[in-house]
Amino acid sequence: MKHIILSALMASSLLANGFTLQSNDLEGQLSKSQEFNSFGCTGENKSPELHWTNAPKGTKSFAITVYDPDAPTGSGWWHWLVVNIPKTTTSVANNASAQGTLPKGAIETVTDYGSASFGGACPPEGDKAHTYIFTVYALDVEKLEVTDKSDSALVGYMINQHVLQKASMVSYYQRTK
Repeated sequence: MKHIILSALMASSLLANGFTLQSNDLEGQLSKSQEFNSFGCTGENKSPELHWTNAPKGTKSFAITVYDPDAPTGSGWWHWLVVNIPKTTTSVANNASAQGTLPKGAIETVTDYGSASFGGACPPEGDKAHTYIFTVYALDVEKLEVTDKSDSALVGYMINQHVLQKASMVSYYQRTK
């Protein structure tokens, strides 16, 4: 019985110390702050503050993505892709994309909006609430061989070839008529 209790305590301790993504800006629902400001949307288009803890051993850099699998495209919608974030980084500030305050060396790549910057939520009016998956990836390389002109498919491929672990948060957003 002691062994079972000790094993359970050790397992819960390991889970409690796992790679974790959090935000002071995000909750279950996105706000006008994270809504795009074009395509009929009138939000502030601010990238959220994100912070992470307990990166796995061997992490050499990080990447961040924001993806909407509910976009009516057949392939979802990439809202933000940031790579080559130094391994010493544990957060990005609110509105870091627009303010140019991402960590030195980090590269934003082309989103499905066609620009290398954060593009907020903008589901079609009257559509169901869309799912927005914010993910930080711990990577086994210092730099991915991509540029700010690289598209989301190539960046996603490169990330997935080098991921050690990932941590995600999910928020939802719906525009009403």
